[in-house]
Amino acid sequence: MILSTTPSLDGKKAVKYLGLVSGDAILGANIFRDFFASIRDIVGGRSAGYEKELQKAKNIALEEMQEQAKNLGANAIVGIDIDYETIGANASMLMVSASGTAVVVEPQ
Repeated sequence: MILSTTPSLDGKKAVKYLGLVSGDAILGANIFRDFFASIRDIVGGRSAGYEKELQKAKNIALEEMQEQAKNLGANAIVGIDIDYETIGANASMLMVSASGTAVVVEPQ
């Protein structure tokens, strides 16, 4: 499956547009990771725990979107947009949403 944030693919022609596909992932935060992340915020540095969870959520959302596209008969998704939000009490959950247009492109 070809994934692209652009509306078209260089050198490939979309022969069929199959519609919007999307995927979402919501992951809860861990109290210990939150505690150590807040310490990092004070002293500086990157929060590897949050970065790992963010990557995990993004992968889940993209996989869900690809599964929808595959079920429609697509071989590519164009115009992909990925949004990140925190939700829940005290922003305790991380939500990643991915959406795009499922298409069939001509093979080269």
